Amino acid sequence: MQNKNFILDAQKGARVSAVGYAVKSKDSKFEKFTFTRHPMGDNDIVIEILFAGICHSDIHSARSEWHEGIYPMVPGHEIAGRVVAVGSKVSKFKVGDYAGVGCMVNSCGECNACKKSQEQFCERGQLVVTYDCYDCFHNNEPTYGGYSNNIVVSERFAVCVPQDAPLDKVAPLLCAGITTYSPLKFSGVKKGDKVAVAGFGGLGVMAVKYALQMGAEVFVFARNKNKEKEALELGATKLFDSTENVKERFNLIISTIPTAYDPMQYVNLLCYGGELAIVGLPPTVVSPKIDITNLVFSAGRKVYGSMIGGIAETQEMLDYSLKYKIYPETQIIRADQIDEAYDKLTSGKAKFRYVIDMSTLKA
Repeated sequence: MQNKNFILDAQKGARVSAVGYAVKSKDSKFEKFTFTRHPMGDNDIVIEILFAGICHSDIHSARSEWHEGIYPMVPGHEIAGRVVAVGSKVSKFKVGDYAGVGCMVNSCGECNACKKSQEQFCERGQLVVTYDCYDCFHNNEPTYGGYSNNIVVSERFAVCVPQDAPLDKVAPLLCAGITTYSPLKFSGVKKGDKVAVAGFGGLGVMAVKYALQMGAEVFVFARNKNKEKEALELGATKLFDSTENVKERFNLIISTIPTAYDPMQYVNLLCYGGELAIVGLPPTVVSPKIDITNLVFSAGRKVYGSMIGGIAETQEMLDYSLKYKIYPETQIIRADQIDEAYDKLTSGKAKFRYVIDMSTLKA
């Protein structure tokens, strides 16, 4: 049974005690970690975390593959749970509600981007991400993520989850869902469009499901044919294991690829006016580059990056996903199986989105 003293901490206005799994360095394994979170403010809620998804971004961060991480690090930005305490000015939630938290936990709230609910582009540089970040609103203390038993967050950065929603599948939507839903909406995908998804992992599966629901004909690019049956069963027209000799031309290609590749191979498969949306982020040392000369000689096509979505769009994505029952393929694991899940994800053996059942975390 989990120790829930953190609820009393919140009610007393004290720092909120927490326990989770952390890495102490980029080369270490996960181990139990006890820490505290900032006190619950008037506009904050405390969520007892019930499920936490594992994202490939967690691996990049834990292993300092994008930048030097802040250690000890508790990853996790796919969070679903139950509200157990609310600040005096909270109006969006009450105790007992379900709530979700994604990649962000705060921003200035005052710049043009924030006012348009594009908080991920906070123009004052005050975006606070869920972990591996110094929180400028709380004495620059490091943020800790969802591989833990609770989180304290502003109500503005939590999304509402219906009581009958499958929480284990909701959790991954807070990153894998919004990361793929957002570019499909941005590019205005409609019935009859041809959409290709490059990379068929956790993000790729979600991109395929959303694009099909939006009426597109969907194709998949993967490193090999191992997942061809799965792609076709989802409704994809075809899976390609190479960009060579592909006759199709696409309105939109979403790249979810987290390893080294040549983006121009996909740009050249776009129709005139087509778009390549890049959401996958390979390690910095192998980050792909695009020669602008190649772009000039591939004129009439667009390349853009997409980074999650604002809170309003995240709520929209969640509502859309629940309405049409668009969920990731998940496998629930125990809190002590995180290292094993990381190994499977990095070796290409993972077939599901791993989700940690946080009730298995013993305080």
